[in-house]
Amino acid sequence: MQADDLETLVRQTMPFGKYKGRLLVDLPGHYLNWFARNGFPKGELGRLLALMQEIDHNGLKPILARLRVPPQG
Repeated sequence: MQADDLETLVRQTMPFGKYKGRLLVDLPGHYLNWFARNGFPKGELGRLLALMQEIDHNGLKPILARLRVPPQG
């Protein structure tokens, strides 16, 4: 894990698939678990999805709440 990975999880969106446009932190557990079973994408995205799956699987999502950027509007 890199120092800014947690902030990236609350800012980066999923670039493809059923949940395209959704923040990585907001991806459902079953979707993350699917990647864990079938293989994460190569590169940075795969590394971040694997980290998010580990956080979700261990019930640690609340640690990301403080990092969220409030919606603007």
